[in-house]
Amino acid sequence: MSKLIEFIKECEAFFVLTMNNDFPAGRPFGAIMEYNNDLYISTADNKAVYKQLTKHKKMQIIALKSGTRDWVRISGIDNECNNLSIKQRMLNECPVLNKHYSSPDAAHYNLFQIKVVHFEFR
Repeated sequence: MSKLIEFIKECEAFFVLTMNNDFPAGRPFGAIMEYNNDLYISTADNKAVYKQLTKHKKMQIIALKSGTRDWVRISGIDNECNNLSIKQRMLNECPVLNKHYSSPDAAHYNLFQIKVVHFEFR
């Protein structure tokens, strides 16, 4: 798992894909964390991606390293995480989030745990 997270962080941006009714929806993300063999991403509860992640638990993460043809695709099952210590860990590991959230219990700050079901790494 550590190789995957290192690769994604080297890419800087990655895409989170969810289902929006009958169509896939993808958007760029910039913060990801590995903890206890699971991945974590965060989003605000006033965004469409939050609603999609809570409605359809199956999702994907895709990252492509700039200037190469190296990529990763991760399929997983998401679960919302309300553990304040894990949310604080995410803020510590991904300081870009501090621009949006001042504390683990900040309004609209939501964390999703991703259980990896399958991945392709090329």
